Amino acid sequence: MGEKVVAGRFDLSDRQHYREKLRRCLTGLERLLEEKRFDRPKNLMGLEIELNLTGADGMPRMLNMQVLERIASRDFQTELAMFNLEVNIAPHRLQGRVFDQLAEELRTSLAYADRKAGELDAGIVMIGILPTLDRDDLVSSNLSAVDRYTLLNDQIVAARGEDFTLDIDGVEHLTCTSGSIAPEAACTSVQLHLQVTPGRFADVWNAAQAVAAAQVAVGANSPFLFGHELWRESRPPLFQQSTDTRPPELQAQGVRPRTWFGERWITSAYDLFEENLRFFPALLPICDDEDPLGVIDAGGTPSLAELVLHNGTVYRWNRPVYGVADGVPHLRVENRVLPAGPTVTDVIANTAFYYGVVRALAEESRPVWTRLPFEAAAANFDAACKHGIDARLRWPRRGRYGGTTEVDAVSLVRDELLPLAEVGLDAWGVERADRDLYLGVIEERCRRRTNGASWQAATFHQALEAGLTRDAALAATTRRYRELMHRGDPVHTWPVGLLEPVPLG
Repeated sequence: MGEKVVAGRFDLSDRQHYREKLRRCLTGLERLLEEKRFDRPKNLMGLEIELNLTGADGMPRMLNMQVLERIASRDFQTELAMFNLEVNIAPHRLQGRVFDQLAEELRTSLAYADRKAGELDAGIVMIGILPTLDRDDLVSSNLSAVDRYTLLNDQIVAARGEDFTLDIDGVEHLTCTSGSIAPEAACTSVQLHLQVTPGRFADVWNAAQAVAAAQVAVGANSPFLFGHELWRESRPPLFQQSTDTRPPELQAQGVRPRTWFGERWITSAYDLFEENLRFFPALLPICDDEDPLGVIDAGGTPSLAELVLHNGTVYRWNRPVYGVADGVPHLRVENRVLPAGPTVTDVIANTAFYYGVVRALAEESRPVWTRLPFEAAAANFDAACKHGIDARLRWPRRGRYGGTTEVDAVSLVRDELLPLAEVGLDAWGVERADRDLYLGVIEERCRRRTNGASWQAATFHQALEAGLTRDAALAATTRRYRELMHRGDPVHTWPVGLLEPVPLG
């Protein structure tokens, strides 16, 4: 949602003109691919993390603009709601001690931001969904004062034509409605970028789709919303439902949601951009003056601004990204499946696991996507979101007999995917010390069957058993989480329960 746009009204001709520009942009992308104009591989990765602001009581604080003024760094920017921030870490080459470097930069940035937020009696919490959020916190009046968010909200609401329905049936069942997209702001995530050549794009994207369920299973960190215990990773259903432009009739007709896993393996980055135009009407039909085909004819590099903007309003869990750096176009796979947190060490462990296993899977002689039906990959993703570390997933059977079998997520990760991640990180040139440290965190989560979501749920239930009300238990769990998050030890080492005394009577 980082694009800067100016709020305004659109008429019928705006939408028609935008559609025409989108088609010209898509033709321009096709030409750039045919002419092999894209940047050569530099092993570049990038990292973005969405954050929450809370008070000492664990409740959300609507202060992002004031906190950003004090932080005064371009590395930090607004997100959808006033209790959200985003931190961007500069791109790094995947080599050497890159993960220790990322961890140090992230610790420094978050500690600085937390100190600045502390000047306003607030603090940074890195968590998938803040457990203390109330329905009254997620209303349009609490959206960040940025034209893009206001305009996007207005356009999605207009496209839907009625209130959004949230219906998530997990440990407990939540049903409610919202008049805006504000509930989406509850979802705070980690976004991992990987620059790839056009020739490698499809293999990397397919690999990322195949491994998304395993990422979520070991990294789940979003079990609560509006006082209800839902899925272990509740962000995906919440994100889909809170941005769903389809009323029930269009859902029944099979119209695709704007937040989706996808429906097929691909052969080119072009497939995804073309699908975005074919399936999804424009939400922000804003045109610039560039003629992309004219720019290409003149030997230049087009920004493809309309294509980029439209792509940013289709919320794939693995999203294609077109960008231009130093006048040269490039492609990235943006992995968006992971929740924020719990600690910097956990985030970097998730990051190392992803980059390692994606590289190894993308280079296999018999790729996993040739042996795993896409429908099974999508079902795996849902199962991992629902059950987290306890999920069971379908995966290609080893040996010559083929087919798929059902396996515990922790067994799949520990026995098959972690060894692949080691191979992948070695191929990137990551030093063994980094590789072993951060993949070891994933291995320990599997061994102990513990992640952020399981810790939150166990601590919450212990607080209830000690006599706290639900609201008090969620607030106490959040405060304890924040304390342990800043201490920095990985979540599999966290003791379950609260240290603070439980009030009597």
